[in-house]
Amino acid sequence: MKILPFALRGLSRNTTRSIVTTGAMAFAGTIMIFYLSLLEGFTETFERNTVGMNTGNIQIHAKGYRDDPDLYNRIDNAGQIIKKLEAMGFAASPRLYGYGLAASGKASSGINLRGMNLEKEPTVTQLYKHILKGAWLDKADKHGVVIGGKLARTLGVGVGDELIIISQAADGSMANDLYIARGILKSVGEIIDRAGFFMTDDAFREVMVMPQGAHEIAVSTRNMRIELKTAVKMVSQTAQGYETLSWRKLLPVVARLIDNAKAGTIITLLIIYSAIGMVVLNAMLMSVFERIREFGVMKAIGVSPLQIIAVVFAEALLQASIASVIAFTAGLALSLHFQTYGIDLSTWTGSAVESSIGGVALDPVWYTHVTFDTVTMPLEFLLLIVGIAVIYPGVKAAVIQPVKAIHHQ
Repeated sequence: MKILPFALRGLSRNTTRSIVTTGAMAFAGTIMIFYLSLLEGFTETFERNTVGMNTGNIQIHAKGYRDDPDLYNRIDNAGQIIKKLEAMGFAASPRLYGYGLAASGKASSGINLRGMNLEKEPTVTQLYKHILKGAWLDKADKHGVVIGGKLARTLGVGVGDELIIISQAADGSMANDLYIARGILKSVGEIIDRAGFFMTDDAFREVMVMPQGAHEIAVSTRNMRIELKTAVKMVSQTAQGYETLSWRKLLPVVARLIDNAKAGTIITLLIIYSAIGMVVLNAMLMSVFERIREFGVMKAIGVSPLQIIAVVFAEALLQASIASVIAFTAGLALSLHFQTYGIDLSTWTGSAVESSIGGVALDPVWYTHVTFDTVTMPLEFLLLIVGIAVIYPGVKAAVIQPVKAIHHQ
């Protein structure tokens, strides 16, 4: 018995129902390919904003510094550690931190002073590209600083305006100086946006009277094909006596959000495709009940129950296959379009959207990211759910008694 001709004839008996069922499966597949690509793009951007804009893959601190960020609790041999890490293939940059008060006119605000190494920092993060107005730091301009967007609004300053800072230097003296706002950052994260005050490491050492050491070494593994756990172990062995943590340990809330978002895709697929499974189940049951006499005759002339089941399965899988081709074409085209152009949420709200999750800024323009899994996973789930949904109609047709079926009205 040739299964395929029987399956095609079964589908042609009610073309409207077949088209509607196939269309529902294709629509669900298209939406899920786009959804998974959008989620992949979101989590990728979220992780990039976490790691690539500020944290780095790994950070090294003096023991106890994270609990008590003291100006004097620093890594004294930071230069030696960085040389060893670079020899191993890592990119690393020293950072300096301090706290103080910034004022402009009648406005003032608490600030988080950050001394940046302009040669090494770009190898670890891409913060220098995240300028909203003005320009990034310049080694030749010791009094030029870059500040967070919210801090700029609090102080009422723009590019070229003067700011005064007051703090306590490492030698106990009063640290104060006049600076010029050289640039203003786009939204990066709550702390940087609200209090970020970036200057060159030379300028920081001068005003804070701290000629040696660093408070933090940020390490990047982006040029190395290596697992994060392995990288942490290697860095920890190089920086013995100091605390070495990955970005996932430094920002556990963000790490859990990303993990939960990826794990949630399976649940979303099951929920959406469960509805499609009910549509397929209903359509195939209707088809079986309409053809009870036909199945009875087939069994009477010697067609086996397994062959009857095969016919029902072939009908459903033919529809699912056609739907998969449509979903693949439409979903891939839609995802690739928004991978290039993105979805600008600011056009919906009428203003730039500034929000954050776990202290990490969300980009108002969301991009999809097409991968092998984002395209194939929805199609695999579609075929699986359809296969499960058609089991009952197939068994129902297979157990029909020929005598009763032939006389069925």
